[in-house]
Amino acid sequence: MRAAMVVHPASGLGRAGRVAGTVAAKLRTVVDDLVTVAAGTVEESQRLMRAAPDLDLLVVVGGDGSAHQGVQFCADTGTALAIVPAGTGNDLARTLTGAPRDPLDAADALVTAIRDGRSSMIDLGRVENGPWFAGVLCAGFDSSVNERANRMRWPSGPRRYDLAILAELARLRHGRLTVEDDNGRRELDATQIAVGNIPYYGGGIPVCPTADPADGLFDVTLVRRATRFDLVRMLPGLRTGNHVDSPLVDTSRTRRIRIGEANGWVAYADGERLGPLPVEVTCIPNALKVVGQAT
Repeated sequence: MRAAMVVHPASGLGRAGRVAGTVAAKLRTVVDDLVTVAAGTVEESQRLMRAAPDLDLLVVVGGDGSAHQGVQFCADTGTALAIVPAGTGNDLARTLTGAPRDPLDAADALVTAIRDGRSSMIDLGRVENGPWFAGVLCAGFDSSVNERANRMRWPSGPRRYDLAILAELARLRHGRLTVEDDNGRRELDATQIAVGNIPYYGGGIPVCPTADPADGLFDVTLVRRATRFDLVRMLPGLRTGNHVDSPLVDTSRTRRIRIGEANGWVAYADGERLGPLPVEVTCIPNALKVVGQAT
């Protein structure tokens, strides 16, 4: 087996860099050839991965941003992706392997999965004229929270996202949203929309709680026009997925969706900024091979 391990040393406040050597040693017990790559920036990671030889397996040591770059490399190629969660959110790893664990314990589980030949195929989202994404695409209030959270340096982990939510409540904005999907076309005043290939974003928030990355469909969670008080009442349910029971929340499932809006909203996917709406995305079944997916 030919494998590469890509590490973003700064992920998880330096945790990825601290565990990288030990993870590599563990992997060498089950792969024939391992190339290790340390990248300080996304651009450097992309350049180094493009120069990599044909691979059977790419192991990413880092968080969701690192995993997102791994998805771009492996999507629709047959190269398997594995994640050793060492970042802040670890939402894709949470979906594929259960609750986040110590990265070295996760590496041990990965070694066992490789030795046993355990792998699965999952769906991916594809942005028209843009990147692949494995997790959640969002726009509106939640993308504003993403922008603020990405600018924050404290605190680490899910609490950063919680504080960003509170800060954005103070400047809440709505938008006139046009949604076209398998269920038809509608136009409405909205606060946010999330298109999920997996349930989680923001460090474990199940924004699309029933999303399944192997069913060929996106789950869509749309919050219609809501006041600050409405959103505050929803906040306790965000961590449990009960926010979808609110009368202001619409849920649906679709293979394709186009989101158009004229009030300056931006879209994020996997926590990465895509840019202003409109955006159109399609769910591509069985687009990514992953190692160690929980069954």
